[in-house]
Amino acid sequence: MKRSAGVLLLVITSLLSLGQPIVTTPPDKIYGKLFVDVQMNRVFPDGKTFVDCIPKRKPADIVADYEAQKEAAGFDLKKFVLDNFDLPANPTETYKTNNTEDVVTHIRNLWQVLKRTPDKVVEGSSLLPLPYPYIVPGGRFREVYYWDSYFTMLGLKESGEIEMIDNMVKNFAYLIGNYGHIPNGNRTYYLGRSQPPFFSVMVELLAEAKGDSVYQEFLPAMEKEYAFWMDGADKLKPGQAYRRVVRLRDGDILNRYWDDATVPRQESWREDVLTAQHSGRDKVEMYEDLRAAAESGMDFSSRWFADNKNLVTIRTIDLIPPDLNALLYHLEWAISKAKLMNKDSSAADFRRKAIRRGELLDKYCWNKTETFYTDYNFRTGKQSNLITPAGLYPFCFINEHPDYMSFLGRKVAIVLRNKLLRPGGIVTTTFDTGEQWDSPNGWAPLEWMTIWGLDRCGQKELAADIAARWVKLVEKVYKSTGKLMEKYNVADINKEAGGGEYPGQDGFGWTNGVLLKLIDQYNLPKE
Repeated sequence: MKRSAGVLLLVITSLLSLGQPIVTTPPDKIYGKLFVDVQMNRVFPDGKTFVDCIPKRKPADIVADYEAQKEAAGFDLKKFVLDNFDLPANPTETYKTNNTEDVVTHIRNLWQVLKRTPDKVVEGSSLLPLPYPYIVPGGRFREVYYWDSYFTMLGLKESGEIEMIDNMVKNFAYLIGNYGHIPNGNRTYYLGRSQPPFFSVMVELLAEAKGDSVYQEFLPAMEKEYAFWMDGADKLKPGQAYRRVVRLRDGDILNRYWDDATVPRQESWREDVLTAQHSGRDKVEMYEDLRAAAESGMDFSSRWFADNKNLVTIRTIDLIPPDLNALLYHLEWAISKAKLMNKDSSAADFRRKAIRRGELLDKYCWNKTETFYTDYNFRTGKQSNLITPAGLYPFCFINEHPDYMSFLGRKVAIVLRNKLLRPGGIVTTTFDTGEQWDSPNGWAPLEWMTIWGLDRCGQKELAADIAARWVKLVEKVYKSTGKLMEKYNVADINKEAGGGEYPGQDGFGWTNGVLLKLIDQYNLPKE
């Protein structure tokens, strides 16, 4: 446990070095009516711009002046904002691509562009300062993001950037220690939710480079994250749900996505208000479902829609997702491993928890009709028939019964070929709704999880085929644009990806990471 104590000391030292107290109040609470007016009047096309602005003077003084001036004849809201706030800069906007570079060299140079040094506390900023360097995704995403970072780390490892991976894992341990969980990103307005819990998978990746003592080093953080996801489990009666935990009708415990806030997302305030109004549903219920989908990382997708078509029918909090529960299986497994190394008798308890969760994934999420893992609606007691890459997560992590998982893998491979395989890789869903996590788009994290799951259950030929298609598409776009994008059109490789609440972003952390990993793993050409 000596290394665990060392990490705790580093976190405490880093906290002290940040200087002044860290404010966790989100912008809507700080700026009140000014915030609402800026967002609802679309002073900026992207709602994330204002929440990332930094005030030029004390926020209370800005608010007081706004209240005093807003009713005056000729008052210009945008001018007031520009006079009182510094606009955020995008990390890649001044970067010039050298088109003579192959894509691997480009990415290795890009790490320095996307790198951020330890943060300082800035009064009025929504940024939650981090004590160690980190990599941001790029574009409008100017902060660290939870699940993005695992896929970025895949590429950092290929680039030999082990120290950066170590720093980022320490930052996440710091966030868990300071806020009780890893928020969506290190912003005050993200504190209500987390993202798919990849922390233990990051620890495993780091352990591959530095040795298994890494599990012991980050055991306290893994245990605390587990407590966050399981909060309330011991108090629920059958059929009840609380935060991220659901006790099913026969007493089984599984997890869902959730967000503790009950207001529109601050970075998409106007969009959420209008969606709730258009839905005719209870507004708080709508905000809960929208925010829970944001915690899933797949915001937004027909996966969460009751009619598979319209955002207003979203019901994320009713669903038990196989991807989330497979990740929590891994977290239970990793805690068990670390405790076993410490000769802690509770290691066996966590191993049993993981085994039981794997059994429940089969019980509730293995869809015999579709021969695929799908979401389970615990309100209706019915499985979704929507096929998505989330159904491959169990194959990435489940350690028990390899012959059975291989048997299921053969069935899953047939479904993937028939429903999700496209010229540029795996499409996110079979529905084209205009949402960004739907057809025709493919995303680096889901390509990787699909490839990893297929490879692990014995479907190596299909895994290699998807990898080759994806790499070829990403390199084609890079060759023509000099950019690595957030998402890609895998159905028509001559068109751009689209959909969602903001334009396509470039940079881009998880694409960089997955691309480097696949090029190396499958010995693919780098163009």
